[in-house]
Amino acid sequence: MMKSRKFQRCVVLLGVAFALGGQSAQATTPQAQLQRWQEAAGQAGQAARGQEFFGRRHGGEWSCASCHGQPPTAPNRHASTGKSIAPLAPAFHAERFTDSAKVDKWFKRNCKDVLSRECTSLEKADVLAYLIGLK
Repeated sequence: MMKSRKFQRCVVLLGVAFALGGQSAQATTPQAQLQRWQEAAGQAGQAARGQEFFGRRHGGEWSCASCHGQPPTAPNRHASTGKSIAPLAPAFHAERFTDSAKVDKWFKRNCKDVLSRECTSLEKADVLAYLIGLK
């Protein structure tokens, strides 16, 4: 009876771990992310607007380009820590924008650094339209 209860508990815990694991790594594509933000914004992202947004400081010390470079097609270094950053444009780094959880995490963190707030869906769509266009 005791072994059966332990076995059941293990099965339940494995099931929960499997379910949570499936939620944390949400495979996606840059185009799917762009579509998601365009739908949330109610309009298409514009690459020209995204390029301007990416290079502007927005009243603060940093712009997106401060850490990712302009254009963001080559490795760069974080403006304050010096940590190496892989190219941001998807054509130059195949893993960019392919995990929804990471995409959301980094947009939230970086937007707060640059804007002192989270980016809007349209701002994300504009920046991603710009990044996808870099070849």
